[in-house]
Amino acid sequence: MANGCERDAGLLFTDEELSEISGMRRGVNFVEVMCGCTSHRYGDAVGKLRVFASGDLEIDCECTPGCQEEKLTPAAFEKHSGRETTRKWKSNVWLIVKGEKVSLSKTPLLKYYNQASKGSNGCHKGPNGRPCHRDEFIRCTKCNKERRFRLHNKEDCRNYHDALTDLNWSCSDFPTDKISCDDEEERASRKVLRGCFRSPSCRGCTSCVCFGCETCRFKNCNCQTCVDFTRNAET
Repeated sequence: MANGCERDAGLLFTDEELSEISGMRRGVNFVEVMCGCTSHRYGDAVGKLRVFASGDLEIDCECTPGCQEEKLTPAAFEKHSGRETTRKWKSNVWLIVKGEKVSLSKTPLLKYYNQASKGSNGCHKGPNGRPCHRDEFIRCTKCNKERRFRLHNKEDCRNYHDALTDLNWSCSDFPTDKISCDDEEERASRKVLRGCFRSPSCRGCTSCVCFGCETCRFKNCNCQTCVDFTRNAET
C-alpha cells in the first residue's frame, strides 16, 4: 500500500498486540477498544475508542446511559470526563490491558497516529496535514435550541450543509434521529469545545476552520458557495 490511509485498519495490528486489550473488536476500516479517563471528582468516564487506518482517533463516550457525545477527539473526551489536569490525553486516557488500566501512550495503538502527526503520510487531519472541520451549530426554528453538527467526513459535511440551507430546519430533521425539541441544549461550557486539534477550547484557527475543500463543497449542489468553489477548482 502507498500509505497508512489505504490500509485496512483490521490489519494494522497483530493479534498478539491486541490480544490482552479489553473490549477489542475489528471493523472494516478501524479497530475499536474500550477506553476511559479518570477524574478524581467524578470517577471513571468510559467510552469506545476507534483507531482508523489513517491514524485518526475517535471516542464515543458512554459516561452515562444517556450521553450523546460521539466522535470526540481524545482531548475533547479528556475534557468531557472532568479530568482536572487536561492536555495530556495520551497519558490520561487509558485502556484495560490484562485487567489493569494502562495509559494509551503505553499501548501500540498510537503508532499510526504518531506517524500521521509528523506528516509522514499527509493524511492526518491536523496542523501538519489538511485542516480539520470544527464542529458547527444550527438553531432549531421550532424550539430555538442550538444543535451540534460534527464534520468528520464528507457525509457529515453534507448533512450540515443541507441543514444550513434549510430555512425551516428543526430538531426532527437531525440526520441521526437522536435529537428532539424535548432534549436539553448543550451547556455553554460544552459548546466551546469545537473539535480543534490545536486546542479543545479553540475559538477558530487555521487548523480547524476551513473555507472550502473537496470534503465540504459538493459538485452536485446548486448553491452559490458550491458552484463558485467547483468553478475555481476546475480553472
